This record gives sequence, structure tokens and C-alpha cells, in this order.
Amino acid sequence: MADRGSIYRRVARLALAVTGLYALLFWPTRPADAQTVREVFQKVVPSVAVIRARGRDVEAGGETRFGETGSGVLISTDGKVMTAAHVVHSMDEITVEFLGGETVTARVVASEPAADLSLLQLDRVPTGAKVAPMADSRTMQVGDPVVIVGAPYGLSYSLSAGYISARWAPNTVYKTMPLAEFFQTDATINTGNSGGPMFNMKGEVIGIVSHNISKGGGSEGLGFVVTLNTAKQLLLEKRSFWGGLEGVFLSDEVADLLNVPARASGFAVKTVAKDSPGDHIGLRGSKMLVRMGGQDVPLGGDIVMTVEGVPMSVANAPKIRDALSRLPSGTAFKVTVLRAGEVLELTGKAP
Repeated sequence: MADRGSIYRRVARLALAVTGLYALLFWPTRPADAQTVREVFQKVVPSVAVIRARGRDVEAGGETRFGETGSGVLISTDGKVMTAAHVVHSMDEITVEFLGGETVTARVVASEPAADLSLLQLDRVPTGAKVAPMADSRTMQVGDPVVIVGAPYGLSYSLSAGYISARWAPNTVYKTMPLAEFFQTDATINTGNSGGPMFNMKGEVIGIVSHNISKGGGSEGLGFVVTLNTAKQLLLEKRSFWGGLEGVFLSDEVADLLNVPARASGFAVKTVAKDSPGDHIGLRGSKMLVRMGGQDVPLGGDIVMTVEGVPMSVANAPKIRDALSRLPSGTAFKVTVLRAGEVLELTGKAP
């Protein structure tokens, strides 16, 4: 008959065996293609860019100059960089810096403010810059670990890590960005991170940083990142002519005060970035900002009334976007504007 010590040893071995089997079957394991945070950072940092832009704004006192600093990510060998629209959308001068300090100029080739997304074209691709692989963002789930690399407060190539906290369908978080599907994350996001990439643990881009919600001015764990599938759809598949164009849709009351023809409420152009699609069309920006009918209205520039015959309004904006996205590149389209009391027809070309 076995002694008590022998029985205890057998029970202990059995318990260890059962624990090992449970761990093998049920405990999460690291996927073969996953990497540590340090490995991800070292892999992706050559694809991350620091973006500096200068533009014009129109205020009550007239035109002013201002600058923005943000981040971006190289997505193609021919020099396409994804970033946030609020960093570059209506800017006149844009420079992009990669690891090592080499800086090149760039221009906006596609933009969708309704999702806070813009696409830049570099004049050339710097030596050492690497293209970031793009993931299918549908595969990401709440609880998945993520890494963000950018330039918070201008501090280049800074890393933060966290998890996907939530996922928000388009038009559920911000009415001003109705086209954006968002990841919510607790990874730290500050001023300067905007436009930068969020990566999964394989080092693939899964989103473009937009902004964070903060009551105290800092990062409080509520960061919002536009999903990469949204960015690919709006910047690569359905480009619009809104790049470099800033303005406001007029209320019916203000449109009446400005004698806009009844067929359209209109879009009052505030600024038009140099060499942007709107600039090539011939649109003119405003000279002053006036409070009128409860709106801050840019005056002295064009009021866009129709695009391809579709009246310009908030409700029709998606229809206009879809109509232009279906046009083959280089196809001419018509834009009707009200300029100094005269109705003019301008011609643009699909990007």
C-alpha cells in the first residue's frame, strides 16, 4: 500500500498535468506572426512621416496665416501618404519629413473632410522611407492590442500602445464626420498625432488617427481613429474634388439674403489651396467672414450652386461625391457658381 507522501506526489503530478492541458487548450497564445511592441515599432517607423503645413484662414478681421503639425504614413512606392484632413486639407504649403530628417514637399490629391481623411502625393520618395503594409480593418476586434506612432506636440516618431476600446459605425459619433467608421482606443493621442497610423501587432496599418476627446486638454483615454477600410474606400476608390477646398453650406435664410437662386442653398467657398482641384477649376476664396443669420459666412468669394447639375446642399453632398467618383479620370464636369452677383459655369476634371 502506497504511503501518504507517495499519494501526495501522484496527486501533485496529476494536478500539474491537468493545469498544463488546460493552458494548452484554453489560454491565449501569441500568434506565430505577432511581434513585441518594440519589434513592431522598429519595423514600422521608416513608414511614418511628420507633416508640417501652412495655410490661410479668413476671420472677421480678414485673412490670416497659420500652421499645422501632424503625422502620416507612406502607403505606396510612388509616394502616396495618408493623413488627417484637418492637418492638410486646405493648406498652401505642405512638407513631409521621414526618419533621418529628409524632407520633401507634397500636395493634396484626394480629401474627404466628412471622414477627416486626406491623401498626399510626395514630389519624390526619400531614400530609406518604407511602404507600410495595409490590413483589412474588419479583422480587428475590441480588445485587440494596437500601436500608434506619430509626432505628438511635434515630438517625432513617438510611440504609444493600447487596445481597441470600441468600434463606431459611420454617423454615430460625430455628425460633422458622418462618413467615418471609428476605432476608439486608449492608446495615447495628443496634438500632432493626427493623421498618423495605428498598427496591429503584425505591423500593418489598421487606421488613421483623427483626434481625442479631452476635457482637460490632454489625453484621457478617448482616442478616435478612422478605420483603414474607410480610408481606402474614400481616398483610393472614391476620390472627390473637395481636396483643398474649405467653406460652409448656406442655410436657406442666408442664401436668400445673398440672392442665391432658389434652386440651391449653395456652398460659400472660404479658402482654396494652391494647386488643389478647386484651384484648377478656378474657384475663388473669400475675403472676410461675417456673422449672418446665425452663421459665420465667408464673403467675397464664390458660392457653388451646382455640380454636374446637382444642387449644392448638405443633403446632396453624398450624391455629388458618388457622381464624381464614377467619372473616369480626366473626364470634364461642370460647376456652377455665383460670383459677384453673376452666375458662371466652370469646368473641372475628375481626378
